[in-house]
Amino acid sequence: MKNSYMQKKEEVVRNWYVIDAEGISLGRLAAKVGIVLQGKHKPTYTPHVDCGDNVIVINAEKVNLTGNKLNDKIYYNHSGYTGGLRERTAREMVENYPVEMIERAVKGMLPKTRLGRQMYKKLFVYAGAEHPHAAQQPAVMEVK
Repeated sequence: MKNSYMQKKEEVVRNWYVIDAEGISLGRLAAKVGIVLQGKHKPTYTPHVDCGDNVIVINAEKVNLTGNKLNDKIYYNHSGYTGGLRERTAREMVENYPVEMIERAVKGMLPKTRLGRQMYKKLFVYAGAEHPHAAQQPAVMEVK
């Protein structure tokens, strides 16, 4: 009987992917990015090793929200002080903080552990179409 292959962290080969968020649903985008950051798209996926790839998301300001989410969806922050609850609608987030909106969605798709926080560091989100990672020669990844 042959054992399953377990990848070691020294053997991990990381690729770079760029994803254009223009016109793509936020949840669909976050799910795809989460899978790539975890490395679940690779045949060498190992649950206890960060074997995922680096992901660059461009055009974050042009992400799509379906239904009436622009007005109904609310993002909460709390400062930790009494009365420190801050609420923002999805419309405010798209207009003023599009990068944070995508980062929050992707972070929700990752494990809530030390490994998940390590995976999250491989995500790079930009509001416009330009990014400073041309030297890494990222491959274009399509989200359907």
